[in-house]
Amino acid sequence: MTQAADLLDPAERLDLDGLRALQLERLRHSLRHAYENVPFYQESFDKAGVHPDDCRSLSDLSRFPFTTKADLRANYPYGMFAVPEERIRRLHASSGTTGRPTVVGYTENDLSMWADMVARSLRAAGGRPGDIAHIAYGYGLFTGGLGAHYGAERLGCTVIPASGGMTSRQVTLIQDLNPSIIMVTPSYMLTLLDEFERQGVDPRSTSLRVGVFGAEPWTQDMRREIEERFAIDAVDIYGLSEVIGPGVAQECVETKDGLHIWEDHFFPEVVDPITGEVLPEGEQGELVFTSLTKEAMPIVRYRTRDLTRLLPGTARVFRRMEKVTGRSDDMVILRGVNLFPTQIEEIVLRTAGVAPHFQLRLATSGRMDALTVRAEARPDADAATREAAARSIVQAVKDGIGVSVEAEIVDPGSLERSVGKIRRIVDLRERRD
Repeated sequence: MTQAADLLDPAERLDLDGLRALQLERLRHSLRHAYENVPFYQESFDKAGVHPDDCRSLSDLSRFPFTTKADLRANYPYGMFAVPEERIRRLHASSGTTGRPTVVGYTENDLSMWADMVARSLRAAGGRPGDIAHIAYGYGLFTGGLGAHYGAERLGCTVIPASGGMTSRQVTLIQDLNPSIIMVTPSYMLTLLDEFERQGVDPRSTSLRVGVFGAEPWTQDMRREIEERFAIDAVDIYGLSEVIGPGVAQECVETKDGLHIWEDHFFPEVVDPITGEVLPEGEQGELVFTSLTKEAMPIVRYRTRDLTRLLPGTARVFRRMEKVTGRSDDMVILRGVNLFPTQIEEIVLRTAGVAPHFQLRLATSGRMDALTVRAEARPDADAATREAAARSIVQAVKDGIGVSVEAEIVDPGSLERSVGKIRRIVDLRERRD
């Protein structure tokens, strides 16, 4: 599908020089806003010996200190806010499963900008005014549901606020209400796929034509699985609550070659995860974001822990980020070998007799760590097929990643499902202090 030029907003029509000038102007303002209104940033900048006036070029941003999730938690709940309480119109928060939640605030202007960015994302995905959008992200403190909802309405779509869960009802709604767009995590889309097939409904027969998937890493193999079995275009959306929510970057349906970052509002860097040094364009490292227009909670050089690389723009002037391959804090070091869940996903998806649902279980075996790949069998897989699949996974991990694991093929539907981000790693290792 070709994106008509008259559908692009003014920022999408900027040339590169115009974009860089706009970014520098907004960056200098955002640094001053953070420094003057957030005690954490004033202390952090002063300690690093930098001042907002020191930012005279975009490259000068590298002189400023990072912000981490630990900093946000240390200033819980409202210490990172840069505007008075009466200007806050909404609060979102992370789940807090690994510590205190991180709280994010939005002014009226922040919410409007966010809706604009999701609308821009949906337009890039192939959505148009008048489309019906089925939103199966969770609603509530998680930014996915409401972020997608208001963005779809801003574009001019009719919204079905399905949220997550009640999978059989979701299938019924899709059949009865005829949405053309679905916004959901890729892992839950596969759960919906299983439910369509359980009900005897051909997933390719639905009205859906575009799936906008985010909130967790997913691979090209998973894209092919979804596109072939649903007969839709599957595109990636990226965001995180600390930066704004969904709508920070979006894959264009006409190219599907990585996510264009909406750089007029979010300035990206990729840094070495160990040294923090800014890496040249094209090198893989940890993604870092600085907000350019946020009012309630400006964020300076926030370390996302997501691993990717920056590439030149194609369908848009904005730079692209490659699909996130994993997170630096999700990396498993197994007997000296670095391993990411997405590497296992690629292997599972190409193994005959296995469904695209898996989990990694880490345990202690003697004085060594051991990993078991637990994958669900397809409904028609017999005992011999299961045994062959387990052997195939073990061999593929050994050949492709260079480490020995065990594999267990379990019954269909027996692994824990999630309506949001799937729990890929279960760590049962004994702690050695």
